[in-house]
Amino acid sequence: MRSVTVLSCIAILLSISGCVPSPLAESWPEARPLGRNINAYRPPPKPPVEHTAHAQPAIESGSEEPTDGLQLRQALALALEKNPGLRGFAWEVRAAEARTLQASLRPNPELDVEVENLAGSGGFSGTDAAETTITLSQLIELGGKRSKRTRVASLQRDLAGWDYEAARIVVLTEVAQRYVRVLSSQRRLELAIDAEVLSQQFFDTVSKRVEAGATAPLEKTRASVVVSTSRIELQRAQRRLWAARISLASTWGNASPRFKSVAGDLETIGEIPPVESLVELISQNPDIARWAVEITRRRAEVALAKAQGTPDVAVGVGARHFSETSDDAMVVGLSLPLPIFDRNQGGILEARFNAAKARQQQRAAEVRVGAALGSAYQELASSRAEAVVLRDDALPAATEAYQAIRLAFDQGNLGFLDVLDAERTLIGLRRQYLDSLTAYHGSVADIEGLIGQSLDSLGTTLSPENEPDSGDHMTSQPDPTRGINP
Repeated sequence: MRSVTVLSCIAILLSISGCVPSPLAESWPEARPLGRNINAYRPPPKPPVEHTAHAQPAIESGSEEPTDGLQLRQALALALEKNPGLRGFAWEVRAAEARTLQASLRPNPELDVEVENLAGSGGFSGTDAAETTITLSQLIELGGKRSKRTRVASLQRDLAGWDYEAARIVVLTEVAQRYVRVLSSQRRLELAIDAEVLSQQFFDTVSKRVEAGATAPLEKTRASVVVSTSRIELQRAQRRLWAARISLASTWGNASPRFKSVAGDLETIGEIPPVESLVELISQNPDIARWAVEITRRRAEVALAKAQGTPDVAVGVGARHFSETSDDAMVVGLSLPLPIFDRNQGGILEARFNAAKARQQQRAAEVRVGAALGSAYQELASSRAEAVVLRDDALPAATEAYQAIRLAFDQGNLGFLDVLDAERTLIGLRRQYLDSLTAYHGSVADIEGLIGQSLDSLGTTLSPENEPDSGDHMTSQPDPTRGINP
């Protein structure tokens, strides 16, 4: 059967050619300016080796958490490299690349073998009268289905890249906010220690006056209550600091933080740019930038739905062997569905409705990000104004008043309640000042996450040799320190 042999060779060649792996087409969107100079995790093009249920994965190399002081840039680098959520989005990009590869493949040919007129009765007993037919058929997609299908898959791959970029910005924002909380908790612990020292010193002074008969014993009891209260607040501050450290370390997947403290200066307050300049930058937000690709994808889905209404043709060619006469003959087949009832009308309508829906979702995303920016800007302006007033006016006056009242108490001119009230006022203002600084830096982190850019970089001009490239690194942009000076 010469023709059968030829068909077998063709089938083998087609099978071999279909097994050749195609390279994945990478698609990572250009990183937003925020944190662009810090490497973020990107998985290798090849999938990892599967581990058994009891096997432990190999320890990955990379940045290690310090055991003493932690800088903000170190925290950002650790989170961008090891954050489990960000890694999940990165692997989804690889999966989308694989789906794009799969969408670009042609349908496999089919090899059909059919034997007739055997194992019957009379003259058809045995295989002497058997007719053997071997057919090789191929589905031919019409209407440009494969190119349109590949187009949709490639746009979905681009959207996975935008989701990764959005997750990267979220990680940067979360790390900055939690870093600020640790820094604030450290400062709050210092305030609690200062308050405990003040209350103990005041208790010692009252005790001496009681022993000298200059003050009633009841005032010593009152002073001891203040000491106990300050110690309770000190313990609470210690627990809050520990919780804040755990929260920060969790951004890089560590439930037991190794670092002892973080470095930074909460009192660094920068100028606030006009809100109009920030509104112009929200187009950099990945949640908004992705919608240009999303709308294009929905339109491509409409084109694909129309193409799917065109029926495909299946063409087959083969050979038939007649055992009784030892003759051979060619077999040719053609299969074409008749698009009488199903022309994918519902699929086309659905794709068009989804395209219209995407335009509304784009508008909703713009409104949502704009509203979040406006809210964060108001919080930024309010907390900054409060911090400036407390720093320049209220705290100096309260400190001066406490020192004067304490001196008057030591001289016997004022009573216990006067000192206690002045001390509470001073400590309360210090905590309020710390709260306003924390809110200020938290709002800066929120705004930078919304515009995808550091506030420190606004208004700066990059020289040509320092201009950022389209890769993962940028040497000229300021680090996203959010006003903290590590």
